[in-house]
Amino acid sequence: MIAPSGEQITIALGDQQAVIVEVGGGLRSYSVGGRELVDGYGAHEMSTSGRGQVLIPWPNRLEGGSYEFGGTHYQLPLNEPERHNAIHGLVRWTAWNVAEREAHRVVMRHILYPQPGYPFLLRTIIEYALSDRGLRVRTTTTNLGSEPCPYGRGAHPYLTLGTATIDPLFLTLPANTVLESDKRGLPIDSKAVEFTGFDFRQSRRIGSTVLDHAFTDLQWNDNRIARVQLRDPDSEIQVSLWVDHSYPYLMLFSGDPLPNVNRRSLAIEPMTCPPNAFRTGVSLIRLEPGRSCTGTWGIASEGYTTFGSTN
Repeated sequence: MIAPSGEQITIALGDQQAVIVEVGGGLRSYSVGGRELVDGYGAHEMSTSGRGQVLIPWPNRLEGGSYEFGGTHYQLPLNEPERHNAIHGLVRWTAWNVAEREAHRVVMRHILYPQPGYPFLLRTIIEYALSDRGLRVRTTTTNLGSEPCPYGRGAHPYLTLGTATIDPLFLTLPANTVLESDKRGLPIDSKAVEFTGFDFRQSRRIGSTVLDHAFTDLQWNDNRIARVQLRDPDSEIQVSLWVDHSYPYLMLFSGDPLPNVNRRSLAIEPMTCPPNAFRTGVSLIRLEPGRSCTGTWGIASEGYTTFGSTN
């Protein structure tokens, strides 16, 4: 029987194990010492609520699914019809190929061919690799076409420490600015996090805070890495998601309206651009023919040192 998410590719190193799937090339699970750090889904299930998915060639929402680029208007399918948006790109439900495979790493490959609404040709390669410093996810996209194209990328992991809800967990989020959105999930304003309910620059309890917000103006360490941390004050176990400088935006989502993830875990989504970037142009990448762009993010648990690379 074929699994809904296609081939299941397991990589392991020591007490770490991750499962990457053929459908969407996404991360289905990641555990350390038998403890699940990613709120994933079963081998005989399909991904729901975006869990573990790759968001290319745009992350998050696009108003009305329409945009202009190079003087031409394009219309994409509305796969969030209740809000009249196109959401999370075009590669989530397509088959990816295994390009390389070792015990501790796998390289997934996908070609996005021209189609109505996005008549551009992209090749994306994602390396998932385990080391003694945790899981690293390195994504490289190349424009194989003859014309420039609009591009953004993101990822959609939900982090968990095994608690019934995220409410008792402590969150550290090194972001100075939060984006405010309308009822369609589209940004309408930005403000400093200071004096808002979304200032987690110093670790504090999540409590009843509802998170469905993009954050930016990240605080980078000396290695140009920004790291979000979740900590369980009872067990003192923690997990972190780090991004390199190619991801200046982070979307945090507590899943409140979705029964299958409702406050059970916290989505921490690396993004190269904010929602609606195809329309606004904010931080949108103009990918020239033959050019590539690369970014890296990762997950580490207590006892692992986060790291990253912008190369």
